[in-house]
This record gives sequence, C-alpha cells and structure tokens, in this order.
Amino acid sequence: MPSVYLDYNATTPIDPEIASEINERRELHEGNPSSIHHRGRAARAVLDDCRYRLAALWDCRPTEIVFTSGGTESNNLAVLGAARSLAARGKHLVVSAVEHHAVLYAFRFLAEREGFEVSVLPVDSAGRVDPDELTNLIRPETILVSVMAANNETGVVQPYETIAQICRINGIVFHCDAVQALGKLNFQSITQFGAQLVAVCSHKLYGPKGIGALYCRSPFHLTPLLCGGAQENERRAGTENLAGIYGLTLALERFTCRPVFDPERLEPLTRYLESELARIPEVSLLGSAAPRLNNTVAFTVKGWDSPSLLAALDLKGVCASGGAACSAGAVEPSHVLLAMGLSAERANSLIRFSLGRRTERSEVEYAVAAICEVLKTEPSVITDK
Repeated sequence: MPSVYLDYNATTPIDPEIASEINERRELHEGNPSSIHHRGRAARAVLDDCRYRLAALWDCRPTEIVFTSGGTESNNLAVLGAARSLAARGKHLVVSAVEHHAVLYAFRFLAEREGFEVSVLPVDSAGRVDPDELTNLIRPETILVSVMAANNETGVVQPYETIAQICRINGIVFHCDAVQALGKLNFQSITQFGAQLVAVCSHKLYGPKGIGALYCRSPFHLTPLLCGGAQENERRAGTENLAGIYGLTLALERFTCRPVFDPERLEPLTRYLESELARIPEVSLLGSAAPRLNNTVAFTVKGWDSPSLLAALDLKGVCASGGAACSAGAVEPSHVLLAMGLSAERANSLIRFSLGRRTERSEVEYAVAAICEVLKTEPSVITDK
C-alpha cells in the first residue's frame, strides 16, 4: 500500500540539504551566544549573521527580528505583547473569525483575564473578510487588529494590504499571521503585509520544527511574555535555538522569494484534484469564490465526519487533515467553516488536502480513488453525546 502525504499545510519535511548544513555546522551552535568566552562568541557570530541575513531578505532592520519557538509563540507574543503594551491607549481589539487558534485563544485570554473587549470581524461565505466591516468595527479606543494572510484550513487569502491601509489611517497596530503564506505567495519584502507585526515559522516551508520569528517594526515595543533574560533585545528571554535559527534562515532564503510551493507545478495538480472531487456527489468544495493558496483544496463530505473519514483514508495510506478537534471523545466543528455560515454538521466534515513541492499526479489520483472507495462504505458519523 502506498503512503500518500497530502498534509503539507500541517508540516513539511525538512529539506535534506538544510538538514545536512545544520549538522555540518553543529560545532558553531554548541556555545551560548550570551557567554563571553570564544565558544560563546562563535555562537553569537552565527546568531548575528542569521539576523542580518534575514534583515537583508526581508528589507528590514536586524533589530526588528525576534526569534521564537514557532508560529504559536510568534502569534502569542504579537497579540499579548502588543495589547499589554498599548493598553493605556485603549482596550478594544479586533480579530477575524477565521484566525488560527494560536491567535483566537490569545484574544480570548485577554478578554476573559485582562479586561479587554474583543470584536470579531466576520467573513463571507467564501471565508474572506470585508474591509468595510472592519471600518465599521473600529472605535477611538481600538488598538490592535489581527487578520491572517492566508487561512490554514481553506487556503483563502485575505485582503491584508487593504486591512493594513485601514489600520494605518486610523493609527491602529496591525498584526498579520503569515505562517501559511511564506513559500506559497509571491514575496518581495516582509513589509508587503503592511503590518507592524508579522508571524512566521520554519516547518511550513521545509525548515526545521520548533523555530519561528516575529517581525516587529520599529519603534514599536512589545511587552515580553517570558522573563529571565535580555535576549532578543529584551523581547524574548531564553537561550537562542541556534541550530533552528540557522535552519530557519536557510529555509527563508531559499524558499520564499522563489516560492517552494511552485505555482506552475502545483496549480495544475490542484485544479485537477478539485475537478475530480467535484464529480463526487457527496463532496462540496470550499473557498472557490476567493483567491486561495495554490496547494490547498478544502471540502466537506455529506454523511461523514472528519475523524471517521480521515481514519478511513489513513487505512488506505492517505495522510490528510480536517478541521475537527477531538478531546475526551467530543468533536468540535471547524470554527472557520462555522464562520463561513456552514451548519455544524457540514463544518464537522471538513477535509483538507494540501500538496507539496514533490507531490505527483499519481498521488493525487490515488487520493481521489481512495475517497471514492471509502464513500462506498457505510458512513460512520460521530456525534457529541
């Protein structure tokens, strides 16, 4: 039985050349960059070199880069750090309804624990925000807006440039989660997102896991989440993950300006996958009315729930993803699909295929055949008892 991996939005395998280069330079990563002896200075030189290389790539200042443990920490630091830093100016926040939980849960924490008021920016049936709706939500005390660049579940690309302009006119800090965007969208500069805060991570574009970065435009100052040291210009305490930072730098240098998810290669496969899925009566494609990432196909399947269908596909060797989160036997529908106006039943049947740079036509064909075979069996729907 073949193993077909179609879950590249969840994670990508580390590029073999990047893994090899990290290993070859491991002796330079052994010291603590905060130590003053020769090994510490060698480690500091690696850290500084990576920061300057990323600054050149992103067209920003080296001091505007904060290295983190990944996308979740980058987004948490952006949301919590910005809100706390700006609280004296106001305590009203705006977040889109389809953000990653790393963002949504941070906003929920601020509302429930720290007295902030959060307004949710709705999306249309395609999963896209309306900039005019944002204008209607803004108040004099609004201090922070969060809208992602591209959605991880549906692949829908948001109008982040227009959102950035609205925030700039109103003097509001804009945070953009670009974790799914880099390596998939055309890239010229980190400033193209128009945001003061941009979160990225490595393992979505063939770099190592456990490392990310946050762009923080000067002179904005974040309140740090971690205490204990003055690393990262006093914005992120803790000894830096040098091997990870080196791998992140290599991945961003190699796979963003020329996207590693090559549209010329992937778009024909994605369109073929969509056309074949559209022929299946139980399948409903999502987000087709909006601009989307070139590697992502999201759909719902009538009569099934995500965990059951994913398990059945896994038995046939197909690795995919769904929008449901299982916890202690309970199944929650995709919050993204609910925000798009789908029923809870449909939102609980989300399946996402996300293609990678080496995905072959034969793998896509096999996945479609596997779906068709599974749907011939008796549906197995899990309900929350």
